Amino acid sequence: MRSEQRLEPYKVITCGGTGEVEEKKSRFIAQTAAAATEEEALAFIEARKKQFWDARHNCYAYVLGENAQTVRFSDDGEPAGTAGRPILEVILNSGIRNLVVVVTRYFGGVLLGTGGLVRAYTKAAQAGLAASDVRTMQYGYEIDLITDYNGIGKIQYLLGQRGISAEAAYAEQVSVKIRVPYEDKDVIVHEVTQVTAGRAQITVSEACYFLA
Repeated sequence: MRSEQRLEPYKVITCGGTGEVEEKKSRFIAQTAAAATEEEALAFIEARKKQFWDARHNCYAYVLGENAQTVRFSDDGEPAGTAGRPILEVILNSGIRNLVVVVTRYFGGVLLGTGGLVRAYTKAAQAGLAASDVRTMQYGYEIDLITDYNGIGKIQYLLGQRGISAEAAYAEQVSVKIRVPYEDKDVIVHEVTQVTAGRAQITVSEACYFLA
């Protein structure tokens, strides 16, 4: 049985982004990517290190799992707590999970101090996330409906009233796939049964996360 905490929605990125800030001639380039596993996160980090092989630092953080079960970060030679930790805080505060962020620094010749570094890495990570495509993962059910052509109009009207999008395939009968939030499943099943006078075939999946 999943705990209530695991039923909460969380955010993911569907397309990574790049953001850049400059502080006293130092360039901070943030790149983001989705990562479902540590192997994927580490591969992205290594690729960025190869891409920016001539940079002074490639600092990073990643958060994996809907409840942030796996958290890692690195200052990559910057003073302790000035780079990896600020990047991590940006990720955690954003609510985005299964995410890796690498911030590359090209040194501009001017020391920024501890506070300056924290601000720069924070702003760069925020810029990277702002350039990413962020979506919400909703916990709920996939429901497959099979109905005749008399029932499809009633089902589409019901779904439209509730703001539920549907994927439909038309053959001898109509197959409809919908995704509904966890708490709405019983009501939707009941209403579909009512409007089709029990003639629709309804198959409900196991509870899962899906893109809202």
